[in-house]
Amino acid sequence: MILYEYPFNERIRTYLRLEHLFGRLGQLLPRDAPVDHHFALVTLFEVLEAASRADLKSDVLKDLDRQKSHMAGFRGNPAISEASLDALLGRLEDAFSQLSNQQGKPGHELAANDWLMALRSRTAIPGGTCEFDLPSYHAWQHGQSAARRTDLNRWIAPLVPLAGAISLLLQLLRDTGKPKMVMAMGGQFQIGLPQQGRTVQLLRLRLDESMQLVPEVSGNRLAVSVRLLHQDVEGKQPAARVDAPFELALCA
Repeated sequence: MILYEYPFNERIRTYLRLEHLFGRLGQLLPRDAPVDHHFALVTLFEVLEAASRADLKSDVLKDLDRQKSHMAGFRGNPAISEASLDALLGRLEDAFSQLSNQQGKPGHELAANDWLMALRSRTAIPGGTCEFDLPSYHAWQHGQSAARRTDLNRWIAPLVPLAGAISLLLQLLRDTGKPKMVMAMGGQFQIGLPQQGRTVQLLRLRLDESMQLVPEVSGNRLAVSVRLLHQDVEGKQPAARVDAPFELALCA
């Protein structure tokens, strides 16, 4: 099954992009090849760009505080384990404290590193990090992989609280979705969104890989529709006129 996710607002869209980038960093960092560490740095610069929005930190802190208040409301509920609730509230409090104790925007300290900022500007140019353009970077790539990893970990460290907070918030959001099997008739599916209670923020869709279909999702506050397309690497992606089952979860 291939999982697809569709965010319903810009805040969740930013969270998903950052989660994607932090996940890529997590894969590249343990490797030893210079090319992997090069793309780890490129990914770090993408994180800085995605996290540059002035209100991102305040949005994350507000969401953490909102989750703390929501979860605290389960105190005394006989269906809820007090130990599990305490552990979750502790994680929320830790994430809030670590992020709120940081001064300024996440990763703003890296702007003072002239070497990194010069490299960042060159990565936007095709082939701009060749050895004749950046000899010091060429020398860094030829160093020991452990030394490069130490540098990378030091540069990524200011962004770790943001990564942890976003990961926790998305986990809690995804946990609200109750997966169910639905059927796209003739490659089309539509469902109305609940107008009462919590607002749907994320759609999660799982599709059998063997069907070689790709979902095209569109939606607003009233309804969401899914159109299935045939997988076509030539870019044509014709509509699939077939009845196809898939798993759907709406997360609020």
